[in-house]
Amino acid sequence: MAPFCKGADRLASGRAPLAAEAPPVQTPMEACGACLIMRLSTDIWVSALIRRAELDGAYATVIRKGDPRGGAVLVKALDRRAGVAQLYAEAIRGDGERVWMSPVAATDEAALDAYIDRATRFDPDIWVIEIDDRSGRHFLTEPVESR
Repeated sequence: MAPFCKGADRLASGRAPLAAEAPPVQTPMEACGACLIMRLSTDIWVSALIRRAELDGAYATVIRKGDPRGGAVLVKALDRRAGVAQLYAEAIRGDGERVWMSPVAATDEAALDAYIDRATRFDPDIWVIEIDDRSGRHFLTEPVESR
């Protein structure tokens, strides 16, 4: 059972699932009594993010490819005209919800690139997506939390 599954606590508690609760499913679809979560592979999710950005007039590209099935993702949103950049990293809240957070407070591109270099040395499966938009938009659909 994936750690982001909201119902995982109840099934991992040691008691048998009730008849109404579905047992864990070993497929891309993860199920428990409290929720049903469908996870896209990372390569498909990245393609969708790039498409969403390009449909809205931004330029988006894969800077670094990671594991196609389950690699973590860093999204660098740029507004080159204003000289501002923002980095977003995926995180999981305590309640199991997927959110995006800024791992670095800096807004200059050099500082963000230094963080990305450190992250790729630590995690070779990480993806890095760069989105260049006049407004500096990130095009993420999940919640984005500020520091």
